[in-house]
Amino acid sequence: MIRILSVDDHPLLREGIAALIAHQSDMELVAEASTGREAIEQFRQHHPDITLMDLQMPEMGGIDAIGAIRGEFPDARIVVLTTYAGDVQVMRALKAGAQAYLLKGLLRKELLDTIRAVHGGHKHVSLEVANALAEHATDDALTAREIDVLRLIAAGNANKEIAALLAITEETVKGHVKNILGKLGANDRTHAVTIGLKRGIIEL
Repeated sequence: MIRILSVDDHPLLREGIAALIAHQSDMELVAEASTGREAIEQFRQHHPDITLMDLQMPEMGGIDAIGAIRGEFPDARIVVLTTYAGDVQVMRALKAGAQAYLLKGLLRKELLDTIRAVHGGHKHVSLEVANALAEHATDDALTAREIDVLRLIAAGNANKEIAALLAITEETVKGHVKNILGKLGANDRTHAVTIGLKRGIIEL
């Protein structure tokens, strides 16, 4: 039996997953959690073969939870389930130790096969996710400071306010904004924020 832990802050999604698993003779849902912290506790208690992990959750997000679980249990096999195909977020999840990355819209089609594949030692990424990764594979990544600036732009701050918040000059902020637009291929600040959110570089 493949023993499964399901982690998501939406009860309806967990119910849907439970219903899918209930019909499989080779799978058993052993525990559920609605936050990253709960996921770690449930993992310690049940030692599941496969953990299904949402990324956007209150208290502690999925990527931090993956890192914590894999830090304690290096053999943990984790499948990310998310609504986001953003390449930066995908890379973060895979670097944290996830073996698979699946979009929630494809659960009925791909979830069971993905669970079996990961249980068998394989990795799996949805086609849409793979395309997003390939599309940006050669892009210049934003620096940590550029991400800070983009986050503050998303929060509605003007250059002057960003300069004050980061304790840098307004000229430096303008330089960062120029770099951000260039690296993201954005027309303006709003466009840069939209791209940053879509790719998972920043979150609102």
